[in-house]
Amino acid sequence: MLTERLKAIVGAGGWSTDPDVLAPHLEEWRGIYHGKTSIMVAPRDSAQVAAIVRACAESGTGLVPQGGNTGLCAGAIPSSAGDEVLLSLSRLNTIRSVSAQDFSLVAEAGCLLAQVQAAAAEAGRIFPLSLAAEGSCQIGGNLSTDAGGINVLRYGTARNLVLGLEVVLADGSIWDGLRALRKDTAGYNLKQLFIGAEGTLGIITAATLRLYPTVNNVRTAMVAIPSAAAAVALLSLLRQELADGIDAFELIAARALRFVLRHIPGSRAPFDTEYPWYVLIEASHPSEADALERVLVRAMERSMTLDAVIAKNAAEAQQLWRLRHSISEAQKLEGASLKHDVSVPVGDVGVFIEAAEDAIRQVMADARMVAFGHVGDGNVHLNVSQPKGRVADRFLEQREEFARILYDLTASFAGSISAEHGIGQAKRSYLAEYRSPVELSLMRKVKAALDPRNILNPGKVL
Repeated sequence: MLTERLKAIVGAGGWSTDPDVLAPHLEEWRGIYHGKTSIMVAPRDSAQVAAIVRACAESGTGLVPQGGNTGLCAGAIPSSAGDEVLLSLSRLNTIRSVSAQDFSLVAEAGCLLAQVQAAAAEAGRIFPLSLAAEGSCQIGGNLSTDAGGINVLRYGTARNLVLGLEVVLADGSIWDGLRALRKDTAGYNLKQLFIGAEGTLGIITAATLRLYPTVNNVRTAMVAIPSAAAAVALLSLLRQELADGIDAFELIAARALRFVLRHIPGSRAPFDTEYPWYVLIEASHPSEADALERVLVRAMERSMTLDAVIAKNAAEAQQLWRLRHSISEAQKLEGASLKHDVSVPVGDVGVFIEAAEDAIRQVMADARMVAFGHVGDGNVHLNVSQPKGRVADRFLEQREEFARILYDLTASFAGSISAEHGIGQAKRSYLAEYRSPVELSLMRKVKAALDPRNILNPGKVL
């Protein structure tokens, strides 16, 4: 029997069938998707993962890998049929090695992102991937969804931060690709197949990650601007003046900040006046401590900005970042919401947001748009909050209609329906509509070649 075989593989403490233990692993963060499973297994090393995969392959049973379960597209939730095994990678949580001289470290998939950041810091280096969920998300999940976060503008998405991978394949074999090489053109770049594949092609069990030097003269500022389009102009000026010194450039709508101030204890407004839009900027300069301030003064002189606050110390910078990182939590407390993670060319972000808000209001005049995102990489989170006085369930019934409007608009801008959250279950049907037949055919051929029995995270992505 498969269940007994799995129990024997992981041993005592490595499995659970307790409904109370399983419950938080069977619902995604927004509470929209719910799954079932008869057992969750938590292997302690790659060999056990491989043995679990072999057992599931022999029985033809689907296997759903799960990290911190912080995803927003239900990519780590088993089906409601209850016939899939849930694989928790939480016990693969060892930092195997750190090399300050080589600017790299090897982390197992279950390491929290914050744990990886701390290990890098202890070596006098930084691991720049940074998300609001970094205290609970796991590096394996980050890589499986090609997570973006706030520092993409300077360092790229998760796939840019990977030097090598260890992956368990669908037949239970282990590919040891944990190289720390910066240059390697010997054959296909296999690691990139598994990054962003959401566990459908192989299960990432460890990664060699790229570290960077610590940066000097880091300054954080919250800047008020008149429109979303003004953010693009300001970013252009900053990039011209500071080049690669811009770590983060986050756009925040007035309503998003209002929700945070209303629901998050201890949050404080950065200005006495409410402005239409804000950008949260983090920048550094190797030798000039006031470089960001100098450029912001120039922007103010050109009437590109309305006001600005520059953090005087790390505590004030943390307060400003807390406002940005609390938006999703605050919106959840405000009521039901429909979330859309899309991307368009950077230069079109302002025009796109205006067009999106107009399109939604034509369908629902009292819709409360909550837009925020990473302007530097064209990633916009276009969320729609439940209008006051409307019943949540009735509002959520328009999920499909709103998604269609926004995804059609995104396509008209040559954008993507998923910038950093992945496809999972939530966007699987849309992927088939917004990607070309040639692209879809290539994806299916890769899936069939690497997972011919479709046991790895079935029902996700394709």
